[in-house]
Amino acid sequence: MTAAFPWLVADVGGTNARFGMVAAPGAPVEDVRVLPVAGHAGPAAAVEAYLVGRPAGAVRPRSAAFALATALHGDQIELTNGAWSFSRVATQQGLGLQTLLCLNDFEAQALSLPRLRPDQLRPWGAAPQPPGEVQVGTVMAVIGPGTGLGVGGVVRAPGRWVALPGEGGHATLAPADDFESAVLSQARREFPHVSAERFLSGIGLPVLCRSVAAVLGGAEDVSGLPTEQIVARGLSGESAVCSRTLDVFCAMLGGFAGSVALTLGSRGGVFIGGGIVPRLGERFFQSEFRSRFEAKGRFQPMLSAIPTALITDTLAALSGAALALEQADG
Repeated sequence: MTAAFPWLVADVGGTNARFGMVAAPGAPVEDVRVLPVAGHAGPAAAVEAYLVGRPAGAVRPRSAAFALATALHGDQIELTNGAWSFSRVATQQGLGLQTLLCLNDFEAQALSLPRLRPDQLRPWGAAPQPPGEVQVGTVMAVIGPGTGLGVGGVVRAPGRWVALPGEGGHATLAPADDFESAVLSQARREFPHVSAERFLSGIGLPVLCRSVAAVLGGAEDVSGLPTEQIVARGLSGESAVCSRTLDVFCAMLGGFAGSVALTLGSRGGVFIGGGIVPRLGERFFQSEFRSRFEAKGRFQPMLSAIPTALITDTLAALSGAALALEQADG
């Protein structure tokens, strides 16, 4: 371990940036605060705002790991669904950091999986293996419908965990029945490419809702509804279109999760993160998510043996950012 303490860890999505500190080797993430991305010009400004809120005399961080909701290439970083655009080198210098590690947010989310405790999960299907029992070569996957749709994986290697970052949320979404085919066809009138994120995310739910409404052919106007109202009206039963939208969302998320499991061979489990599914409560666990997860034809027996679980702790990715620093080679 070469990164100097204390560590600053951050999980930056399109809407919120979560910050915490790790004081010493083996210490937990503490002093967690959540700041709005739109309320700050960039990560340096957000970090300074976070540090102002810490106790008087607290030591400034010497190393940091930023988990960012975007693909990373080179020095200049731009959030996919947020306004921040910044230089990695300039940010490190401006904050006076000896080390600044930038990684995809779902790389950090994936690295959090080995450290998840039972009280941070709600399993559906077989219970995931305890981290100490996971064998070398075992893969776990995580899918996170938040502002966007993140996908990541992690594999157990000798003496360490290796993250498998990617942009799986932008893979083309597949229908499972005629109704979903009609919904996707409707969405293609707006967008030439309907990715999984186009439906299965905070920015996607309004698109899905409009498409469902068009296919149902009713008089209910949902064109201006934001995600929060779609979820609220769907859960309350106030809107038949919103209710059907939530059903389609859960079912298609299950089918997509099953495809991720097949692609990565994630026999160690598929975990659902992000901020949307926890809002659905029991509606999610009464949905077709799990049956659609397993509905993969000849590979149904394989999928039926793979655990799925909802991550109930929205701060879990901070521990993954800390593990990335812990495993950094220098």
